[in-house]
Amino acid sequence: MKPISNKWLFAISVVFGVALVLAASSYDHWTRRPEVTTSKLTTDISVAEQIQLEDIPQLKARGFAAIIDLRPDGEAAGQPAAQAVESAAHENHMGFTYVPVPHGDIPDAAVTALSRAILTSPHPILLYCRSGRRAVRTWSLAEASRPDGLDTDAIHAAVRASGQSAEDLNAAITQRIALRTGKNGDTP
Repeated sequence: MKPISNKWLFAISVVFGVALVLAASSYDHWTRRPEVTTSKLTTDISVAEQIQLEDIPQLKARGFAAIIDLRPDGEAAGQPAAQAVESAAHENHMGFTYVPVPHGDIPDAAVTALSRAILTSPHPILLYCRSGRRAVRTWSLAEASRPDGLDTDAIHAAVRASGQSAEDLNAAITQRIALRTGKNGDTP
C-alpha cells in the first residue's frame, strides 16, 4: 500500500477544517437567541415583550442604558424574577427599575413610579412586560402626565406604531393632558 502524499494530507486537512468551521457557524446560527424585537415610543424610550436574562448583553450592545420591568414577579413560569433581571442589568452596566403593573386598570401609583423612573434612569430606556401591552399603556398615561409630554394624537400614534392600542384610555389621556395646561394653554 502506497503512503498518502503530503499534498493529499494537506487537502484533506483543509476540507476537514472548512467543514468544521461551517458546522460551528451553523450551530451558532441555530442556537443563538433571536434579537429582541423592540418598538420605539419616543427617540429614547422603546418597548418589548418579556425579555430573558440572556437578552441583556444584546440590549446593552444595541445601546440601551436602562431597563424598566413592568411585569409583576411570578406571573408565569419561565419568567425571570425582577431581582435576577436587575442583577444582569447591573452586570452589563445598565440601570434597572421595577414598576410592577397588574392586569386590568393601571394604578395611578404605577404611572407615578414609571414617570419617576423615566426621569431618573439613563437613556435610552427599554420598557417591558409580558406582551408589551401594559408597558405601552402605562407609558401613555405617564407621557400624558408629563408637563412637556406629547399631545393625545402623538401618544396614540406612538402606541399604534408599537402594535398596541390605548384607545380605551383616551379619556384618561385627555384628562391628564388637560391637567398639565391651564385654561389659556399655559402650564401650571
